[in-house]
Amino acid sequence: MASLNRVTLIGHLGADPEVRYTQNREAIATIRIATTETYKDKSSGERKETTEWHRIVFFNRMAEVVGE
Repeated sequence: MASLNRVTLIGHLGADPEVRYTQNREAIATIRIATTETYKDKSSGERKETTEWHRIVFFNRMAEVVGE
């Protein structure tokens, strides 16, 4: 049985998408997205931020769309 895993990332694009093609002319696109979490430190009560970078890879038609 097929299943679908879905992830939603809301953040900032780190650079323009990079699109390249394999020898078989299949498109591959890569993007990097930064997501930032803001929280309050329990011990100091200070507001802090943590940023994580996510590398996302797209293939074939979706890669071409990302590159446009």
